[in-house]
Amino acid sequence: MITNKQFQKIYAESIQDPEKFWANVAETTIEWFQKWDKVLNWEFPNYQWFVGGKLNATYNCLDRHVKAGLGEKTALIYLNENNERTTIDYQNLSKQVNKFSNGLKSLGVKKGDRVLIYMPLVIEQIIAMLACARIGAIHSVVFAGFSANALRERAESLKAKIVITATWTLRRGKKKLLKPVAEEAIKDLEFVEKLIVLNRDKNETSFINEREIDFYDLLNPQSEICEGEVMDSGDPLFILYTSGSTGKPKGIVHNTGGFLVYAQYTLENAFNIMSDDIYWCTADPGWITGHSYVTYGPLAKGLTVLIVEGVPDYPKPDNWYKIIEQEKVNIFYTSPTALRMLKKYGEEYCKQHDLSSLRILGTVGEPINPEVWKWYYEFIGNKKCPIADTWWQTETGGHMIMTLPGLEEKPGVAGLPFYGIDVAIINQAGEEMPVNEKGFLVIKKPWPGALSDCWNNSDRFIQYWSEIGKVFFTGDFAIKDADGYIQILGRSDDVINISGHRIGTAEVENLLVSFNGIVEAAVISKPDELKGERLKAFVVLKSNIKGDNVLKLDIQKYIKTKIASFAVPEEIEFISSLPKTRSGKIMRRILKAKELGQDVGDLTTLED
Repeated sequence: MITNKQFQKIYAESIQDPEKFWANVAETTIEWFQKWDKVLNWEFPNYQWFVGGKLNATYNCLDRHVKAGLGEKTALIYLNENNERTTIDYQNLSKQVNKFSNGLKSLGVKKGDRVLIYMPLVIEQIIAMLACARIGAIHSVVFAGFSANALRERAESLKAKIVITATWTLRRGKKKLLKPVAEEAIKDLEFVEKLIVLNRDKNETSFINEREIDFYDLLNPQSEICEGEVMDSGDPLFILYTSGSTGKPKGIVHNTGGFLVYAQYTLENAFNIMSDDIYWCTADPGWITGHSYVTYGPLAKGLTVLIVEGVPDYPKPDNWYKIIEQEKVNIFYTSPTALRMLKKYGEEYCKQHDLSSLRILGTVGEPINPEVWKWYYEFIGNKKCPIADTWWQTETGGHMIMTLPGLEEKPGVAGLPFYGIDVAIINQAGEEMPVNEKGFLVIKKPWPGALSDCWNNSDRFIQYWSEIGKVFFTGDFAIKDADGYIQILGRSDDVINISGHRIGTAEVENLLVSFNGIVEAAVISKPDELKGERLKAFVVLKSNIKGDNVLKLDIQKYIKTKIASFAVPEEIEFISSLPKTRSGKIMRRILKAKELGQDVGDLTTLED
């Protein structure tokens, strides 16, 4: 645990001389084949960290731990909805990665080639990612809920040489087929040379042509020895596409050296890591959290990582509590969306299980409202676990603003900028906002985990650094209080103009969920002849509360009191659940499209 005085001292040093600070971090967290010539080369807007440094990500995630005598330490624990359990230690994970790396090489995959991974959250998915990193191929993981069209769009953008998939993934007791989706996605794409399929049925699967090959038929005959490709710090490690919920997805490129340093260092600070921790981040590698804090950060740190295929409340609402108790989880990192689901079922489920192994809690993915934060602290953390509330993005590669364990916690407020992160809250003119005044959240200088480019779209990369002056534009609204703590208020592009008053949907939603009895809420705008736009709220209530006109009036009065009359939703609809992606993102565009009678578009990424 860190004290505020210690934090302020380290933070000041990191801002005064960031190159010295990050050089020290890089030397102490990562093993390099060759040290860098220059810590940072920044020719606005382009930057490169640890210039000339040579390393390999998998050497840091696997080899160095085996060489240090930790080969028999469990690296990954896999569980699914049927409580089927598999483990693999660092030595065997290293061997499997080497064998699959050699398998990829036998197919002609080489440094710089792109490999598309469309798999469930299983050990083989992480083997595939690490094997690509081993040989210098650039992996791009696509969440196994995306449609064939979305998968094809990414394959075409990447000109992927190889696609890796599985026969199916397990979700709510049902097998969701993946192989047919992948087959449809790559049909007629001549640049895709092979489709590698993880056959989960333990019997013969139908291979429709010679382009398809079984995952283990490729892996098993290979040598366990595969020297890691010597990678330049600036070589791409992976490309991750944004979800595509709005507009065309962007391929965010993360480089090897800076990303690996940043992922490991932020992880160990955010969660006060101890060597024997059982660590569970509930994210999927289809999202950035699954790269930074399921795969690369924890394995580089040599942790035992738990991965779970399935959902929080299946087969029963106590599923996750049962897993925490069974595996004696010490660090639990999840999303506010998942927590709201658990809260909706009530605290009696967590009271049935021994959660005393928990030491540190974390939250990621969207701002957490104070009520859910307090429930998390009281009922899952038993009022003893610090909560690392983290704000960051696909583009940032790792935590940017958070509450480190030991510092003062403010429910619903993300926290302080992390070491080396020079943050400002500004207006459209680039002027810094006074304390407690809303503005755009920007980062003044590059940091090691930052995206290095947008794949085949450098103009979009430049746009990040030129939206308002020469700073990184996050696209989020935020306020900073007198203690320097930053509260994220939601996306600046989710702004509605009502009679000339501008209001962010997140502000109204945060107030709605603070109203007693409301579990979740989403707000959209509708056209209005007089006002330009008006608000409609979709509200999910606790199971024991009835939605009626009296409650609607009470909610409207509450919003009017807390913000203003212009922010009051004229319509409130009570519904049983909100449309969400499997990563937990509420799809407001679907609510709006349905409300306005428009085409709702691709629904394959929805949870329900």
